[in-house]
Amino acid sequence: MRGLEGKRVLVTGGASGIGAATAARFLEESSAVCVLDRDVKGRERIRHELPDLAETLDADVSNLKQVEAAIDDAVRIMGGLDVVINNAGISIRHNFLEITPEEWAKVMAVNLTGVFYVAQAAARHMMRHGGGVILQTASTNGLVGQPFYADYNATKAGVIELTKSMALELAPKIRVCAVAPGYVLTPMQRSEYTDEMLEEVNRKVPLGRHAKPEEIAALFAFLASDDAAYITGQVFTIDGAETAGGLASR
Repeated sequence: MRGLEGKRVLVTGGASGIGAATAARFLEESSAVCVLDRDVKGRERIRHELPDLAETLDADVSNLKQVEAAIDDAVRIMGGLDVVINNAGISIRHNFLEITPEEWAKVMAVNLTGVFYVAQAAARHMMRHGGGVILQTASTNGLVGQPFYADYNATKAGVIELTKSMALELAPKIRVCAVAPGYVLTPMQRSEYTDEMLEEVNRKVPLGRHAKPEEIAALFAFLASDDAAYITGQVFTIDGAETAGGLASR
């Protein structure tokens, strides 16, 4: 991709899944990359898998002070911050009637409040230093109803509207977009679905399979590049045509 060489990139939730694949892709594009993740073992693993990382940072995105400190650390380590992949997220697969207030608050804190904290702290730096790009991980769950994920769905819908509002306010210095993946074969997905459930999903998706994390990473790389210089305020669905049809396609 044009314009990614030497860019300074922070990937939240970067120790596994989509985040790890995205960190790897930006390294392939000759960017400087810091990974932020609260998982100690995950940080150790990604540091081993991607030895060219500038650093791995420990922070809980739902803690504002930790986020602000991590942004400062990333800026200090890389000499600035040009691109943020705002990717950290969790999900708890529950029937709507069984979601506890504590679970609701936890998912909201990480998936929506955490995205806001990271985006705001990064944007404040970017606005003072020439601009940048903020890309946020939404989901097809934020576009259409999905059973068993009411709290997760609500957060991802919130990320989509947050993205659009940010794009309007931060232009022209900062571009902001969201990527809305469908089913991606990540450790989080694997932990919640049996083999039979995965096969059932694959039969529903017109392309007949889950996405690979590397395919989502490729879209992030494009949107951060100079090739996407006129793209902001948009949500890009990458779901193998899962949401292209209505009841007739299910």
